[in-house]
Amino acid sequence: MNGTGLLKYIKNKDMKALVIVDVQNDFMPGGSLEVPHGDIIVPLINRLQKYFDLVVATQDWHPQNHKSFASNHSNKNPFDEINLHGIKQILWPDHCVQGSKGAEFHPDLGINKIETIFRKGMDPEIDSYSGFYDNDHQKSTGLSGYLKEKGISELYFCGLTSDICVYYTIKDSLKEGFSATLIEDASRPLNNDIFNNIKNELANNGVRIIGSYEILI
Repeated sequence: MNGTGLLKYIKNKDMKALVIVDVQNDFMPGGSLEVPHGDIIVPLINRLQKYFDLVVATQDWHPQNHKSFASNHSNKNPFDEINLHGIKQILWPDHCVQGSKGAEFHPDLGINKIETIFRKGMDPEIDSYSGFYDNDHQKSTGLSGYLKEKGISELYFCGLTSDICVYYTIKDSLKEGFSATLIEDASRPLNNDIFNNIKNELANNGVRIIGSYEILI
């Protein structure tokens, strides 16, 4: 292949990125907002990374006074719902507080291939489930522009949780024009019943749902 042909091949090649969502200590067993068996996906995510042109990660990074924390509202408990600036907000236990051990990635997560980390949930007045935008879609994290600048067209998602942050990140990826694939066994839901409904919605919107065995060799 001559130089011109190689450049044409590179330009036309479908570039794939793995987006690792919120694989953080507070979402692991024993964490303040633990996901059942959340830790079992970590070795699998490590094995998957080498099969992608680019690997990025998102990280919940909340200030202590975040309004999504039940502790910052009088007479409210975790998992109560409130209206926060016109948006329905579930109140959570304090989690992924900036600089805390709980906000750190799981210690066994391989990070050498992660090129960039996109932090979210830093504005105390609004939550950010998606790795692309806050929940009111007023502020971008820059993830979309970064991926497009890198020539990425196909996104594969894994991490925590399948029914919340992974779900909303996938939804926004579709709006941004990417093709989206969920690696189901490299993700875990907080609520299995909700996730089963979400899977149907995602599939109906063109999202592929696969197992890791379809990637690993």
